[in-house]
Amino acid sequence: MASVSRIALVSDVHGNLHALERVLEDARAAAVDGVACLGDVCTLGPHPVEVLSLLREHASWFIQGNHDEYMSKPELLAAHSTAPVVTSAVAWCRSELDASSHAFLQTFTAGETIELGAGVRLGLYHGSPGDNTQDVLAETPPAELDELLRGHGADVLAGGHTHVQMLRQHRGKLVVNPGSVGLPFREYITAGAPTVLPHAEYAIVEVRQGNVSVGLRRVELDQAALVAQSEKWGEPMARYLMQQYRQ
Repeated sequence: MASVSRIALVSDVHGNLHALERVLEDARAAAVDGVACLGDVCTLGPHPVEVLSLLREHASWFIQGNHDEYMSKPELLAAHSTAPVVTSAVAWCRSELDASSHAFLQTFTAGETIELGAGVRLGLYHGSPGDNTQDVLAETPPAELDELLRGHGADVLAGGHTHVQMLRQHRGKLVVNPGSVGLPFREYITAGAPTVLPHAEYAIVEVRQGNVSVGLRRVELDQAALVAQSEKWGEPMARYLMQQYRQ
């Protein structure tokens, strides 16, 4: 039988328990060998405690996203968003997590490198290897991407943050964004409210006999379940989410 190493990449769960449960079910069916979390776990959704608990059970690698960092450094949020609906949801999440959860979030690392076998290395980060708020896009100019990835020799480089799935080849490397489990966006945005897609997104990186491949995956969600979990949430963000789910 061929030697196989298969890692699921999940990112930007943002407190969406229903979406995470469906993604983990899909990953189990795909017989992955492990799960790597690329950050932004708890905020902006109704189930931060349950999502963090489920990821602690199933994931082996944890990268610190900007929203994870906001939990211990609330002053950083202002540089990213001053929208009341966002700041209120982040503050609510911070108050919901107990001391053990806050301590666990602080163990998240800025980056990791996983040895997948056959000499193939997978590099993990959130935004870019040097900045968890940096956007890496399909449209990022090659010279700019050279600078963002300088000094990182992994064969596959994976980060989230933009909530938009992406796979591109750059100077022989594969650069992947698995998309967002909890809040996948229809398109990249720099301002305003995004349109949320009605599914969950993640990716699987596979090495089989030295050959590496990346699969971008979409998982169907139950619209009624998404609405129901938001209806019980008292934050203003819930109204926006329900509007998105009912489109």
